Amino acid sequence: MQSILPLPAQSLKPGTSTGQQFWHSADTKTVDSYSPADGKLIARVHASTRADYDRVIETAQTAFAEWRQVPAPRRGEIVRQMGEQFRRYKRELGTLVSYEMGKSLQEGLGEVQEIIDICDFAVGQSRQLYGLSMHSERPAHRMLEQYHPLGIVGIISAFNFPVAVWSWNAMLAWICGDVCVWKPSEKTPLTALACQQIIGEVLRNNNVPEGVSCLITGERHAGEWLAHDPRVALVSATGSTRMGKAVAVAVAERLGRSLLELGGNNAIIVSDQADLDLAIPAIVFGAVGTAGQRCTSTRRIIVQESVYDDVKKRLKKAYAQLQIGDPLNEQYHVGPLIDKAAVNGYQASVKEIREFGGTFVVEPGVLTGPEFESGCYVRPCIAEAQNQWPVVQRETFAPILYMLKYSTLDDAIAQQNGVPQGLSSAIFTLNLREAERFLSATGSDCGIANVNIGTSGAEIGGAFGGEKETGGGRESGSDAWKAYMRRQTNTLNYGTTMPLAQGITFEL
Repeated sequence: MQSILPLPAQSLKPGTSTGQQFWHSADTKTVDSYSPADGKLIARVHASTRADYDRVIETAQTAFAEWRQVPAPRRGEIVRQMGEQFRRYKRELGTLVSYEMGKSLQEGLGEVQEIIDICDFAVGQSRQLYGLSMHSERPAHRMLEQYHPLGIVGIISAFNFPVAVWSWNAMLAWICGDVCVWKPSEKTPLTALACQQIIGEVLRNNNVPEGVSCLITGERHAGEWLAHDPRVALVSATGSTRMGKAVAVAVAERLGRSLLELGGNNAIIVSDQADLDLAIPAIVFGAVGTAGQRCTSTRRIIVQESVYDDVKKRLKKAYAQLQIGDPLNEQYHVGPLIDKAAVNGYQASVKEIREFGGTFVVEPGVLTGPEFESGCYVRPCIAEAQNQWPVVQRETFAPILYMLKYSTLDDAIAQQNGVPQGLSSAIFTLNLREAERFLSATGSDCGIANVNIGTSGAEIGGAFGGEKETGGGRESGSDAWKAYMRRQTNTLNYGTTMPLAQGITFEL
């Protein structure tokens, strides 16, 4: 395989895949992928038609009938080989992620490493799809629970992690015996096609049935097909809360399953007993990493009033050192937003902050000049604000950080929890009681709660997800594999009598 980083304005026609082959219907619409780094057209990808979609689903159904019979450790071995392929093409795919999405090259390479890590995790999990054995109340009976594959898993992924989140779902679904249909963001279709190309060789070499790994491309209608289709057992959707609510309703109406990873409005509490040398780098990376376009990005810091001025001074100094520019140049810390619509959202939030009387510790702005010709580069900013302001209550997918004060820990936790979202949270403190309180049932209400580490990022071994308007789903590690399987309770009678419930007897 040659380098998968495409030439500018390359026409990449295939838009639909069943793993081993790509195709597109004649005269279909296209999805144009522009790089936010330089504004250039990377590729033109054909969008899947409804006929393409139905062909994919039918192929996936046929594949599932065969794939679910393959022993789980054997399925894990195939995923292991996929991990080796991603190791082989880590540089190329990471570069493509960076160029198509706009995150720094270091983060692009890190995203591919997440694929490799979940492959490794899934290989081990393929030998531990465990059930339970229970004692029956009836003599000569045994009870147990076991897990079986669900069927077709639809994966709707977002632009900000164009390949990693797909892999969190797909690798676990595959070792569980499911087949996958992936609908990537219309803003990052090329990285999805690249992933299909990378694993295609593994699928062919292992005679995996066509349809185990499928791809459809297009705008929101393609995701709507998955959400409304009763043939799709589970829809895992990553994106905005608005999108997730629409998916949840559509899937619930047909009594299907959904796994939702939606918006975040993540806060770090900075105690007066914090080690600020630890806290400041975590805050800065959490707020500006991926240009503030992570669901786990740090959007609020809630600072104890006695150290507030010191934290503000340190952050202002740190932000002055940030280098903004071409994400493929490793000297830069911050790349562009995904597109000009995201820039407009950033500007609208800045305007609203000013209207509410907020002041900026670090001033915002849209960057101009030859090196910023795409129009997607903005300056990370810090605003002093109030937690109840509407602009603070919602998620702006941009590098805007809000500074809030607190007096008591109860006040800090109330502010932390006082937003509709519930994904990630953190506290910086060297006080054991404060740390334990934050992690207790009366502390953070988020799915992720950290001590002396920031909100941003995730480790493969732990289940990733959040509460409230974040959707309640869990992906990646721990026992997240159970979401991709159906549970079955079994009772075995190895005796010679038939005891009936409640002591009922029949004289026959």
